[in-house]
Amino acid sequence: MTQPPPPPPNQPPNQPPGGYPPPGGFGAPQDPGQGQGGFGTPTPPPPQGQPGYGTATPPPPQGQPGYGAATPPPPQGQPGYGAATPPQGQPGYGYPQQAPQPGPYGYPQQDPQHQQAVPPPYGYPTQPQQPYGYPTAPQQHVPAPAPGGRGKLSAQTQIIVAAVVAVALIVGGGIWYANSGSDPEPDAKPTGGTSQAPTGGGETGTDGGAGNGLGGDGKEKPGAKTGSRLAFRIDPPKVPDTTPVDGSWLTDKTFVKTGVNSVVGYDIDKGTVSWTLPLAGQVCGASRHKTADNKVPILFEESKRVAPRYYQSCNQVGMVDLNTGKLLWSASVSGGGDEKARFSEVTLSGETVAAGGTDGGAAFDAATGKVRWKPQSNDQNCYDMGYGGGAGLVAVRKCGQYGAESVLVQNLDPKSGKPLSQFKMPQGVKYAAVVSTKPLVVAANVGDAADDGSGISDFFSIDEKTGKLRTKITADPDRYAARCGSTAVEDCSQVLVGNDRLYVPTEEHDGSTGEYGDETNEIIAFDLANGRTAPEKADAGDGYTLMPLRMDGGDLIAYKVPPYSKGGQLVSVHAGTMKSTLLLENPSDKGNRDIETSFSITGAELLYGDGRFFISATYASKTREGESALSKKYHAVSFSTRN
Repeated sequence: MTQPPPPPPNQPPNQPPGGYPPPGGFGAPQDPGQGQGGFGTPTPPPPQGQPGYGTATPPPPQGQPGYGAATPPPPQGQPGYGAATPPQGQPGYGYPQQAPQPGPYGYPQQDPQHQQAVPPPYGYPTQPQQPYGYPTAPQQHVPAPAPGGRGKLSAQTQIIVAAVVAVALIVGGGIWYANSGSDPEPDAKPTGGTSQAPTGGGETGTDGGAGNGLGGDGKEKPGAKTGSRLAFRIDPPKVPDTTPVDGSWLTDKTFVKTGVNSVVGYDIDKGTVSWTLPLAGQVCGASRHKTADNKVPILFEESKRVAPRYYQSCNQVGMVDLNTGKLLWSASVSGGGDEKARFSEVTLSGETVAAGGTDGGAAFDAATGKVRWKPQSNDQNCYDMGYGGGAGLVAVRKCGQYGAESVLVQNLDPKSGKPLSQFKMPQGVKYAAVVSTKPLVVAANVGDAADDGSGISDFFSIDEKTGKLRTKITADPDRYAARCGSTAVEDCSQVLVGNDRLYVPTEEHDGSTGEYGDETNEIIAFDLANGRTAPEKADAGDGYTLMPLRMDGGDLIAYKVPPYSKGGQLVSVHAGTMKSTLLLENPSDKGNRDIETSFSITGAELLYGDGRFFISATYASKTREGESALSKKYHAVSFSTRN
């Protein structure tokens, strides 16, 4: 898996994945005439060209004094201190690629000699089409008029015709099931969500329901009480310009958060500083995966940022012990010539740390930092854009000349980097994001069909052993709220994989009362074997919006973004029934609501564990003149059910 020489000199420096989060928080009541938006409450629409809900957009300014100091919660009740249709099928698309042949390391595998049948046009359902959003009544045979009847139907026939018409009227009046209060039929699909199996789609999944054997094995359970209190808040660092502070993790004793040229550990209950790890430069990438003994890889810049450019090359890879705050090792590799390879993402899989970017990919031994592979030039102009980690290691690899590139998804041997299987993405795909490595699920915006900034038009369920497409799930961006970074490989949010299912939240829609401010949504499950939707769905309830955060065994942990008059909730969603159990509920008084909603939640990091909920920023900004106490922002806050 060789890599190319560095990009042309005029190529702009790498930017952090996902873009800047949007200004403003969520939750504050707005003028109904301004339209819907925001996070959990009615808010004005974003300015022209600015991404809306669920898109990573610039954060509010966060610069305030007192960085690193935990401060007490505000008095109860007081104001807070705080927001084209893509090309047709191509050879190799959806068809298993040939197993990698022995040869020079890193060379792309040959395309299979076999050609599969050309799939139907992109986005078309595999079943007969029907009016958008309306199910069709099953075809029924209506008896013909009796001979000699001059076209007049018998009484029995008239009854049958009337019944058929009645069924058609009833069905024609239906609406998209995710917006209704009733469960769909087991085989129903929400409007905008179609699936395509590689061979027409066989029914191999379970039927779902309480008896499907899923769920109930999560470790997170309600404590003696579910009402939370504000445990601590951390003031933002002082910075001269917008600075990325991606990265937050939990251990049993410590909440760890990226600072300025540092990583800082805080007491999990008090918020006092437990340790500080100084670094040569700013953290510019952080893994979402860590080892069982709390070690995590990061990327950081080789020196501190200085004006006027306020940018340094992101070329250092390191391993941090979250228990002790020690940097266990750091390393860099050549990107060609005298320059060090620059990276934009880093991940962990077993004993391997892998980093990728426009300069190509590299991997290191997690224990020692010894280089396993590094970027190398090759005749095919291939390079690893990035990697997905966790249970497996998957590379998203781009090959070919500009304007004629192809994107490959390779399941790798984590130690050698040798491709074990390969899937060629369809034409019209420029980037791909790894949602899960086992089972292998990839998201992509095919032909830029999704124009809402979500980065997702389709999910691809792939057999990681053979590289064969299991099924493709088309997710209408107007219906579903999952998000992936536009160019990042492992930067998806509001989407989970577990139980061989894909869990995706719907966008907000009117609640059961249809009144202003009661918007709600659901979490829908798709079978990764055949793309069918499960009959169960998780309902947020009027005024709340469900955001899936992580899997907990076979169950889901989700955040219920609150309406403007209540505090948020953390719930455990049973994977079999999709019913929710309350784990934590934040205070509803204005002071605490203002603190909880001071973050731009779709651009924030949310962590929950053992009765504690943490919200932290991903960017720090320079303090603006005239900023009032009512617009105060935080580096991180914690709510807890613990005494």
